[in-house]
Amino acid sequence: MQIPLPGIGIRRRLASVGSIQEHVLATYRDRARHYDITANLYYLLGFRVQASRRRAVRALALRPGDTVVEIGCGTGLNFSLVEQVIGPEGRIIGVDLTDAMLAQAERRARERGWQNVSLVQADAAEFAFPAGVNAMLSTYALSLAPDCADVIAHGAAALAPGGRMAVLDLKVPARAPRWLARAGLAAVKPFATAEEWAARRPWDTIHAAMQARLTDFTWSDFYFGVAYLATGRTG
Repeated sequence: MQIPLPGIGIRRRLASVGSIQEHVLATYRDRARHYDITANLYYLLGFRVQASRRRAVRALALRPGDTVVEIGCGTGLNFSLVEQVIGPEGRIIGVDLTDAMLAQAERRARERGWQNVSLVQADAAEFAFPAGVNAMLSTYALSLAPDCADVIAHGAAALAPGGRMAVLDLKVPARAPRWLARAGLAAVKPFATAEEWAARRPWDTIHAAMQARLTDFTWSDFYFGVAYLATGRTG
């Protein structure tokens, strides 16, 4: 399947956003330039971030020529992992709320010569998924969206038969050393108040929404339950 996309550039579909999204937007604008560097600081806590990203991409079972929508693509840290599988004949549609993060993603795509990347600035819950995409991916981003269940519903409805979805994210662990739970909350705090995020329990919402709309649903906790990978596919 080929979905016609423009060349590398940022399309904007950003309507008015709520207070939580505005906070995320402002925070990521401030952090965009150094995001790739600071993302690696999690290794100091023993969290193998890149390995978890590879695990999420593998769960999509991608093939050459596939089209992948990444929600919360940020600076495009997952693009190379996806490109290695789908090749130049495939497509990546990167969606993010923050223009500054997308600017870094656009720069990454241009420097690597990826002509099959389309970037859209949009609230994920309002993004119009192209019909018949092969996969939806989100890593360390979806739980920040207050309407994450709507994102999953729209994504699942747009997937082609046999299409797959993978969500890699953080949560408050049910049982873990206190220091680790605090570290997990500290990781989220720059992007949403820890109290709001913990009270909202987005991981429960994501679990329920994916389980209800996808077959072969799987949920795997790792890193003492601070992180999880949820996957599923259309029937």
